[in-house]
Amino acid sequence: MIVETKTRQRCERCTRPLAHCLCSLIVNLPSRTRVLLIQHPDEVKHALNTARLVALGLQNAQLVVAETIENIERYIQQPGYRACVLFPGEQAQELSSYQDNQQPLLLIVPDGTWRKARKILHCNPLLAALPRVALTPGFSSRYRLRKAPDAQALATIEAVTYALTALEPEVDFSPLLRPFDALIEGQIAAMGTEVYQRNHVDLKR
Repeated sequence: MIVETKTRQRCERCTRPLAHCLCSLIVNLPSRTRVLLIQHPDEVKHALNTARLVALGLQNAQLVVAETIENIERYIQQPGYRACVLFPGEQAQELSSYQDNQQPLLLIVPDGTWRKARKILHCNPLLAALPRVALTPGFSSRYRLRKAPDAQALATIEAVTYALTALEPEVDFSPLLRPFDALIEGQIAAMGTEVYQRNHVDLKR
């Protein structure tokens, strides 16, 4: 379906301008792990909005847009799953230690800036009380157009892809990143090679 706006038409599914629709690149991958994305409302209209791309690309994923979630128990108490939050911290365990766990994980992913993600945890005490997990250090973002406050900061779609790869190494989750890569290349093309080379090429190092 097509959504009409005052400026240009947008795809209702991926929310991108119709001329730059990403739906043909969005996969439909199964996973043993269930992914619950909790997106801060301010992120919905963000140009990237990779949480939405994750929800579209994974069969076993759900996207909830809220800062404070009413009746959060219905989301985190999923029969057969062990709930945890993908968020770094001193108490966070590396996901690689969960590979042989008999019970699949419900991986809860706050989506937003670091401040907004922390706000989601603060506003939902049951969420904040869950065990935290983190990626093995060393990943760097493929997003080449903005300096992150942390050298290892990742887009939500990157974090989820790498997390699923750590938990289910026998499955190739890299196709999940196809629309993200296309989004980056589209932004580079829109600004022009000269502008990109002048202002952003150093970020590739």
